[in-house]
Amino acid sequence: MGRPRAFDETEAVQAAAALFARRAFDGVSVDDLVSHLGVHRNSLYQVFGSKRGLYLRALRWSLQHQVRPLLGADTAVLVREPALDLLLMAATERAPADPEVAQEVSAVLAELDTATRPETTATLLGMRLRARITAEG
Repeated sequence: MGRPRAFDETEAVQAAAALFARRAFDGVSVDDLVSHLGVHRNSLYQVFGSKRGLYLRALRWSLQHQVRPLLGADTAVLVREPALDLLLMAATERAPADPEVAQEVSAVLAELDTATRPETTATLLGMRLRARITAEG
């Protein structure tokens, strides 16, 4: 019988989602994850397999628990919603190079299109990107 895990897996995934949303996949090193999540490097690899494995878990968690609950919300509310940031980062940075990320992003974008209209989704994401730049700029 192995030792009990010294960290909460869900909390680590949530913290990773926040970190990836702020700095994107390529802007986060494994050392950043280890120090930010408070997880030993060996545990990170043992549980998530790789940085990409943790990224996929964080993206899926964010889409399920942060983005999908917002579907149908007013566009003015969505524009101010930081919960869309990991979706934006994934769509622009990872989806073009990673088919699994592209599949996750495409699915939720289709859901956003259904909840609003494709033109509204595009406008919303552009406005959120601008709001993010202004807030961080």
